[in-house]
Amino acid sequence: MLKPLLLLQSFLFCLFNVAFVGGRLIGGGFKAEANPFTPKASLVRYWNKEIRSDKSSSFRSEFLISKASPLNAVDSATFAKLAAHNSLPTRLPDFCSAANLFCFPDLSPSLEQHPADVKFSVYDQKNFTNYGNAAAGGTDSFKTYSKDGNVVADSFRRYSRNAAGHDDKFTVYGDSSNVVEEGFNSYGTFGTGGTGEFTNYQNDVNNPTSRFTAYSDGGNGKSQSFKTYTHEANAGNGQSFTSYGKNGNGVPNEFASYGVSGNVIGSGFANYGEKGNAANDSFTSYGDDGNVPQNNFKNYGASGNAAFDTFSSYRDKANVGDDSFSSYAKESNSGTVKFNNYGQSFNPGSETFTGYGKGAEGHKVSFKTYTPNSTFKDYAKNGVGFAKYNVSSTSAAATTLGDGKTVNKWIEPGKFFRESSLKEGTVLPMPDIKDKMPKRSFLPRSIISKLPFSASKLAEINGIFHAGENSTMEKIISDAVTECERPPSAGETKRCVGSAEDMIDFATSVLGRSVVLRTTENVAGSKQKVVIGKVKGVNGGRVTRAVSCHQSLYPYLMYYCHSVPKVRVYEADLLELKSKTKINHGIAICHMDTSSWGPKHGAFLALGSKPGLIEVCHWIFENDMNWAIAD
Repeated sequence: MLKPLLLLQSFLFCLFNVAFVGGRLIGGGFKAEANPFTPKASLVRYWNKEIRSDKSSSFRSEFLISKASPLNAVDSATFAKLAAHNSLPTRLPDFCSAANLFCFPDLSPSLEQHPADVKFSVYDQKNFTNYGNAAAGGTDSFKTYSKDGNVVADSFRRYSRNAAGHDDKFTVYGDSSNVVEEGFNSYGTFGTGGTGEFTNYQNDVNNPTSRFTAYSDGGNGKSQSFKTYTHEANAGNGQSFTSYGKNGNGVPNEFASYGVSGNVIGSGFANYGEKGNAANDSFTSYGDDGNVPQNNFKNYGASGNAAFDTFSSYRDKANVGDDSFSSYAKESNSGTVKFNNYGQSFNPGSETFTGYGKGAEGHKVSFKTYTPNSTFKDYAKNGVGFAKYNVSSTSAAATTLGDGKTVNKWIEPGKFFRESSLKEGTVLPMPDIKDKMPKRSFLPRSIISKLPFSASKLAEINGIFHAGENSTMEKIISDAVTECERPPSAGETKRCVGSAEDMIDFATSVLGRSVVLRTTENVAGSKQKVVIGKVKGVNGGRVTRAVSCHQSLYPYLMYYCHSVPKVRVYEADLLELKSKTKINHGIAICHMDTSSWGPKHGAFLALGSKPGLIEVCHWIFENDMNWAIAD
């Protein structure tokens, strides 16, 4: 009996340990994990079983292993059991923390009172309830608050309510953070006098969201200003203003340099200024130079009295963009609205006016230098003036090159380039290749196989990750599932993967098991000019097939992996412009057939051509990756 036990013990020893030589697996594998039953140890074994090449660089393989779940063996088994019994929501905070996931904290209402003046500096993720209520004078200051954060979630409930002459200042708030969600509920309600000032708010944020609900409702003479708000922000739900300034009296609101240079930022104004008296709202340089900004004004200024609204340089030099005005200033009295230089985008967007000014009396609306693509339905015919309407704009964002090609300066320099640029000695602008996603890890297969992922299961997914109705997380989940379930384009093979094992399976199913994983080594050279050093074409520079994997925003680490035919993949040393010293080793992929791409694809806006006429190259960004057949 002893002999078989010894044989079994020896077998297990060999399985997890004997294959290691000098701390590494034979054939260029990995170090042993202390516990062979952790998700990371399991992935190491899976890699060495499925991948038959990639022996030349440990960096390539360790790069993927570093994204494995950090769960220990006990936690992995515990959470897998909870997932199997649909009980993960009861342990979500623990699960998110242990598994290194992206989750919003649950901010529950608080009954704690905070009547005194407060200064918050360098703070993060706080539930602010009943702050500044019934305060007389004084100032609350939020300076450098939630700056450089990753996942920022702040809640302001019943803040500065019934206050008199109370000032609130938000300066450099939430800047340079990743996914930001702020909720302002019943903020400044029934306040008299004082100011609310948002300056340098949520600038350079990836996926910003702010919700202002019942903000300044019933206020009297309290001014609000949003200046330099969400500058250079990326792909957020934007801002939602619901019942903002409702029943207010003489409430001036100023939006200046709001959403400038933002990428796909949306704002919604619902019941804004409804039944207000002498409201004064100005939108200046709102959404300028942005990419596809979307703004929705619904029941804005309805039943108001003597309101004065100004839209100046609104959505100027933006790329496309869409605005919707529904029941705007409906049944109002003596309202004045001025649209000056509205929507002078270099790629025309669209505006829809439905029931605009309907039933209003004594109103005056003027449009000066307005955009071509506009629709007016059930609109008040009297009291509206159009000057230079439907005049095509010439854009400072469009630049004509010496060869007659027109390019768009909004597209980041160097984001797309031609294959001929990949020659030693060429000077190229490098785009910002820094990873803007929250830091997350893959889930082990034992857990992810038990989690739903489909449009038909969205309610169940939202429940697991505590994604409330109309919340940022709900939209993040919905967007990811929708994109993953989108039919592949012509010639494309695609799959979304939430485990490293699934990624390995997809890559090897397309390319075979003799593959090499590559990624750009670091972010050095980003947003500056670099010199191309030595260049090597993968597979001898031949046109081949490759698999590229790009991150998707989701609670756990998820990649959108796809394979398209007819590409060339290159490795290139990147050199510092002046010293010519090597600072990075970049991976570039060139798409040789662009005939199925849309004519408004950013590559053609940047390079000035059309689908099928040119090849298009781009770099593999930080934490994205490329799989190719081994040489």
